Amino acid sequence: MLSSRDGLFNGKAIVILCRVSKAFTRESDDAPERPARPRRLSSLPPGAKNYLTPGGERQLREELNRLLESERPKLADTPDDEDARRRMQMMDERIEQLQESLGSAVVVAPPVVPDGQVRFGATVTVRNPRGEEVRYRIVGVDETDIDRDWVSWLSPVAKALLNARTGQKIRLKLPGGVEQWEIVAVNYE
Repeated sequence: MLSSRDGLFNGKAIVILCRVSKAFTRESDDAPERPARPRRLSSLPPGAKNYLTPGGERQLREELNRLLESERPKLADTPDDEDARRRMQMMDERIEQLQESLGSAVVVAPPVVPDGQVRFGATVTVRNPRGEEVRYRIVGVDETDIDRDWVSWLSPVAKALLNARTGQKIRLKLPGGVEQWEIVAVNYE
């Protein structure tokens, strides 16, 4: 797109032609400006694999299918509703997130013959120094659920547990200091 600027140089009229990128123009002056949506950054560190349990992969795929086949078409039927447009934009962001996650997923099946070693996907029962038993399940970043004690394989708890065995004691650095936990049981679902 060309634009012009008129001016004077030594008493003579001149016209300067400049190239202007179409990216900096709007189709219409009365159209509202919408800010560009920032690209969502992955919650994985650079180079880390996007591990998922088979159940986690299934849940994400079911959510994606439900959004694409049922919920999004319902919202698309009400294009004049501003609230519906906002919800559809949020839904589109979630759909993009799910597609990205599933596209980069590495599904890790549980071991065929469990050997008492903590691996990805394990549910680990530990005994803390106060004698309390707590269960943690080591899952993918997209499956993390603190309310269910499902921790990301990248979390400090999971890192301390991975590769340990039943009966082994591990040291875990917590905000209140270092604690020693005993691994009571290792199960796979």
